[in-house]
Amino acid sequence: MTHVLSPTLQDVTDRAARAIRSHAEACEAAQDVTPAAAAALRASGYTRLTLPRKRGGLGATLEEYAAAQLTLGQANAALALVLAMHTHVVGAAFQGGTLPGPMLAALARASVEGRLVNALASEPELGSPSRGGLPRTTAVPEGDGWHLTGRKTWATGARALDLAVVSAATPGGEVVRLLVDMHAPGVGIEPTWTGALALRGSGSHDVTFAGVHVPGDLLAPPVPGHPASSAWFWTAIAATYLGVGFAALGALVGYARERVPTALGAPIATLPRVQENVGRIAGELRAARALLLEAARGWDDAPTNEAVPALAVAKAYATNAAVSATDLAVRTAGGAALTPALPLERLLRDARAGLTHPPADEVSYGSLGAQLLGVEARR
Repeated sequence: MTHVLSPTLQDVTDRAARAIRSHAEACEAAQDVTPAAAAALRASGYTRLTLPRKRGGLGATLEEYAAAQLTLGQANAALALVLAMHTHVVGAAFQGGTLPGPMLAALARASVEGRLVNALASEPELGSPSRGGLPRTTAVPEGDGWHLTGRKTWATGARALDLAVVSAATPGGEVVRLLVDMHAPGVGIEPTWTGALALRGSGSHDVTFAGVHVPGDLLAPPVPGHPASSAWFWTAIAATYLGVGFAALGALVGYARERVPTALGAPIATLPRVQENVGRIAGELRAARALLLEAARGWDDAPTNEAVPALAVAKAYATNAAVSATDLAVRTAGGAALTPALPLERLLRDARAGLTHPPADEVSYGSLGAQLLGVEARR
């Protein structure tokens, strides 16, 4: 449901969703983003979605972004996340203004040209950077640029990426970000995502940097954090995984209408228990969608720190609603849900991945609670 989208935004969202549906099965089987899928994602025009209009983009608001990304999540979470990573990076960078001019210009060009970008921050020892810590990846001055060495984990769409915003530590202990050409000498990809529980088609492999040269003007020095970074990332995650929940609802409804056991002589849709479960799933998903769109609208009206706790709770509620929806859909459909005949087993696995993204549930709810209590949030 994308009722908040203009015809232009609806059109590009529909193109991206068609591209995702066309290639999702092949990517799931390959356990990676295939070259054909990457090309289709680039050609969809979705990379322009969150780029400001004055830079050649479509200028989607956060509420519009939530609605668009929810549609992509329904198509397939793994490939939807590849586009989600690009669009949240671009949306936050331009709204927050946390990157220097040359890096913003490069992101704008990439978005207009359909090249894919992600931010790479997680590391094997560091884990998620959301809890703090100094990266092991290093950026050392070298001539007119920087010498980048290290490893990043969970690089969604690794093989499909053209550029990456990579966090690294300088010899002085500062954490900086560099815009790296993913086709440059010294960039490597290790296939660590094969056999993953969820999002098998996302190709979220490790990326290694062995003395990669980065031009001097493509480094962002440390700057105070901007709430836009959280707003766009959390919305991307919430909407994508909520889409998984709606996909499970659609699959269950279709199955319940078609499944006619011999002993019943009618579709299982006529059973009170099935009707109740479908209603429960739909109610929880619609509540999560309403909460997400309301929180995103609040940010659009006043993009400040005060709007962030509501977005954190929307992320927590949406990801948990997706897990609940897919679980109940599997329970309702029965044994058929465990086979490839229905998409429910994949949707159940993919939904679980939503719980791993920051912020954690306790942080999300605690931040809103602290705001309402008028005290500082404690972790």
